[in-house]
Amino acid sequence: MNDSKQAIGLMSGTSLDGVDAVAITTAPLQTIAHASLPMPARLKEWLTELCTPLAPGQAPATDPIDLLGLARRDLTDLYAEAVAALPAAIRAQASVIGAHGQTIRHRPEQSFSLQILDGARLAEATGLPVVTDFRSADLAAGGQGAPLAPLFHQIMPATASAASAVVNVGGIANVTVLAPADTAGGTRRLLAGFDTGPGNRLLDDWCQLHRGQPFDANGQWAASGKADSALLTHLLADPFFGLPAPKSTGREDFSLSWLQDKLRSFAAGQQAPAPADVQATLVELTAASIIAAVADYRPAGLVICGGGAANPVLMQALNAQFNTRLHADRQSAEPPPCVSSSRIGIDPQQVEAAAFGWLAQQRLQGLALDLSAATGASAPRILGAMYLPPPR
Repeated sequence: MNDSKQAIGLMSGTSLDGVDAVAITTAPLQTIAHASLPMPARLKEWLTELCTPLAPGQAPATDPIDLLGLARRDLTDLYAEAVAALPAAIRAQASVIGAHGQTIRHRPEQSFSLQILDGARLAEATGLPVVTDFRSADLAAGGQGAPLAPLFHQIMPATASAASAVVNVGGIANVTVLAPADTAGGTRRLLAGFDTGPGNRLLDDWCQLHRGQPFDANGQWAASGKADSALLTHLLADPFFGLPAPKSTGREDFSLSWLQDKLRSFAAGQQAPAPADVQATLVELTAASIIAAVADYRPAGLVICGGGAANPVLMQALNAQFNTRLHADRQSAEPPPCVSSSRIGIDPQQVEAAAFGWLAQQRLQGLALDLSAATGASAPRILGAMYLPPPR
């Protein structure tokens, strides 16, 4: 088996907008190549149906088992295409692929989280060992099964000197809180890692509903509206925000139907906010829930990764709320406390896929990982199931 310290990570997140493939080296840790493919419309439609829980008594529109099988097949093939889009020389040096798969249901309170992907098919197509099903071992050990990226955030280049927390703002947002390094250049200790609530998911869904666009480019529509403080308070009253860590969530909890239910209850007896004002409020919801989640840890700053780092309106809201709630004594001339991970040398869109490449390399070496501070697992576990390619 190839003993290279290079790995390929594959990720498709809750936004269902595409697949990222990132090649990394683990000694030293750095990203060396990236490819991204859009999610085909038919596959996105299938995955959206699979991700949407049925209402009580509701019958599925299609055979759910056939739908799952077809989506699993086509998603696996899209992952293989993303690997093939990387430079051939990079693929030849890789020792393993870490493929998260697509989460279609996350129910940690019922001890399961379901990601679909055909590891054997991907190994056959790429000729490389494939590690997938990363969450099951953590769930079996009593953990939430998510988030898993905090261990990677812990060892990201320059994290120690840049901030004391890393926030991934994907469809769902999660935070990693780090303690100071014991020695100069040392790895920072993981204090906590957990989901904070909605990231881009509600913003994207609301924009799609009212503008026919998959996302609010540069936050321009949100910037045209005005956040409604009463609506924000109403949204933040959701019980999830008050739960202690460890905690995790997903599309099952923060969906368009969740938002529409909240808007109906808020607008009872009064005029509903304009759609642009709702969008502006959702930006503040993402920012407020993130800052509230880290408030007790008093971080010096935040490194932001995921799609949210590309939204200047969201970044502005994060910085404003960080300064207002955590460091009101900051001077206006000081650098902003919330910055993109590009500032520490890693593209914010590549962090999650890179994390699964790194996790796969740990699995290849048979290393047990301690996620107790993030997921609440009872003990370190070897994460992931491995599928070997056919003999050459």
